[in-house]
Amino acid sequence: MRRRLLHDDDVTLYGLFVEAFSRLKPLVHRDLGVPDTWFEVLLRLGRTPGHQMRMTDLADAVSFSSGGFTRLADRMAKEGLIRREPDPHDRRAALAVLTPKGGAALDHALAAHVAHLRSHVTGLLPPEDRAHLERILRTLRDGNR
Repeated sequence: MRRRLLHDDDVTLYGLFVEAFSRLKPLVHRDLGVPDTWFEVLLRLGRTPGHQMRMTDLADAVSFSSGGFTRLADRMAKEGLIRREPDPHDRRAALAVLTPKGGAALDHALAAHVAHLRSHVTGLLPPEDRAHLERILRTLRDGNR
């Protein structure tokens, strides 16, 4: 049975997904000017209306534990990339807010990131494959909340 499962199409498909991601991540996160975890935080804040998110929501969005994210946010705040503000709708919560310095760091990082994405990801795919890949990834993300 093990031999059959070792060569199962689902195992192969998932393995290809993991291998592709493992190879792509360092390529598309080169030359960002900030650590890739910081980039993910800046990107989430930059794409959110008002450029602010509750700390707990942001930690979830970037797949960090609350304690781990607190330490990450402390380092980013110390560098002036984000600031913490009280949540006006919930006295117990805090917001992470993108600062002008964080916005400038995000602009720099995005220029490198988009160039690398076009070289190593989207530039390798015809438009119809890009559309299929987006649909597939959204299905996987949304089906596994």
